[in-house]
Amino acid sequence: MSALPACPQCSSEYTYEDGLMLVCPECAHEWSAQAVAATGEVARVYRDSAGNVLQDGDSVTVIKDLKLKGGGGVVKMGTKVKNIRLVDSDHDIDCKIDGFGNMSLKTEFVRKS
Repeated sequence: MSALPACPQCSSEYTYEDGLMLVCPECAHEWSAQAVAATGEVARVYRDSAGNVLQDGDSVTVIKDLKLKGGGGVVKMGTKVKNIRLVDSDHDIDCKIDGFGNMSLKTEFVRKS
């Protein structure tokens, strides 16, 4: 696997070098390799559907009915989720929803409350 940093714009891991620049083939973002080396790793910022910054322990509200895989039912719009935990994976939020148990949600389907 490549030791190149992920794209700072879309977090794609498929970056490549083009001379002194780093390029992301997915979003076409280009940035300087020296700038990344000087600043180090940048912490990821998690944002909800409205653009508000989320942090561990926040409460969020589901903005859309979410069907659960496996025929487990539906998490209804307006369901409040307390004490979220942010993780670096496909689904950004780990949480526990009353009546459903432990779940993973995407930040694009929640709003900070």
